Amino acid sequence: MIAKCPGQDRRNIKVELIRCACGYEAEIFSDEMKIGCPGCKTVLSRTRLPSCTDWCKFAGRCIGEDKVELMPEA
Repeated sequence: MIAKCPGQDRRNIKVELIRCACGYEAEIFSDEMKIGCPGCKTVLSRTRLPSCTDWCKFAGRCIGEDKVELMPEA
């Protein structure tokens, strides 16, 4: 096992868009669980909490390739 997660480098974070009920498309980053909608301030969250396996190319080295393959898509 490695001492420090190599995926903690903030350059590896990805962004996606979540549509709010008010119609605003808000950006949420792969290391965030919840965000406030910039349009109406409603709290938006993912349907599944993010995992490092969603965005980190080193996840297999940390938790094992077999476990990464079993993780559901975000």
